[in-house]
Amino acid sequence: QVHLVESGGGLVQAGGSLRLSCAASGRTVSTYAMGWFRQAPGKEREIVAAISWSGGNTYYADSVKGRFTISRDNAKNTVALQMNSLKPEDTAVYYCAATSTSSLSKYYTSQYEYDYWGQGSQVTVSS
Repeated sequence: QVHLVESGGGLVQAGGSLRLSCAASGRTVSTYAMGWFRQAPGKEREIVAAISWSGGNTYYADSVKGRFTISRDNAKNTVALQMNSLKPEDTAVYYCAATSTSSLSKYYTSQYEYDYWGQGSQVTVSS
């Protein structure tokens, strides 16, 4: 069992930056691929970024490419999402997710492939 807790959300003006962190406890997450998802009011949950077990492979949704960076520290059991040049359309609840994997290099982009979820962190970008 893996327990995920997000932190770092908040209110920021358009063009600003926020850094989300996800701390994992329980079984080590070094054998898990990780992802960040978001869900805006009235919309479906969508993938934002994903990272492989090794951290060597990453994926970004087109809407955040070039602005967001996902990273992980397996020694500290943490995953982060650095969000720069934020836009009002980035406003959503952001979720950290983990899925067990035997692959060093694979990342996962479907929410249905993830086994564990954090409680969510609100990010609000004002115009």
